[in-house]
Amino acid sequence: VQLQASGGGLVQAGSSLRVSCVGTGRTFSSYPMAWFRQVPGKEREFVAAINWSGATAYYADSVKGRFTISRDNAKNTVYLQMNSLKLEDTAVYYCAAKPFGSWYVAGEYDYWGQGTQVTVSS
Repeated sequence: VQLQASGGGLVQAGSSLRVSCVGTGRTFSSYPMAWFRQVPGKEREFVAAINWSGATAYYADSVKGRFTISRDNAKNTVYLQMNSLKLEDTAVYYCAAKPFGSWYVAGEYDYWGQGTQVTVSS
């Protein structure tokens, strides 16, 4: 499985942005998917995860109520809709697939995309 993230950019605080992650491989739709984010000098941080069907999603407390993860298995794509963006949401956002352990731990995913930069300005 290869993952390609896109959609990042520079936005103002309070605005919205949607990032996408396209996966290759016929098994994409069978994997839970997740978004993590990372700022320089800090560990990669869990943002959101979604099960294979899209019926169940989990969120970090810091984004709950503002971000929504979704997927379209017909397009092999997972999305992260980010609303009411804050300065502290600035980070490189990574998509990940196929956790072999905890869905909340970056080290327990088999596949990663290359990351897309999201910068929120005041």
